[in-house]
Amino acid sequence: MPLYDYQCQKCQTVFEVRATFKEKQEGLKPECPQCQSRKTRQLLTSGLLLLNTKDENSQTSPGCGPNAGPGCCG
Repeated sequence: MPLYDYQCQKCQTVFEVRATFKEKQEGLKPECPQCQSRKTRQLLTSGLLLLNTKDENSQTSPGCGPNAGPGCCG
């Protein structure tokens, strides 16, 4: 279950919320653990980002860059 970082707009407390994707999609509005306010906002946090870097016109595998030396990709 993913963790989301939130900040209370009333007391500025930053806290984590564990919620399912379904709960998040339904409009999660967590309560601040410090002051119990529901005026909270989600903070943007860095996470794992997977990119598909394969170029459809390329003859190389996705792991090879334009400056990869000989033997890089077999």
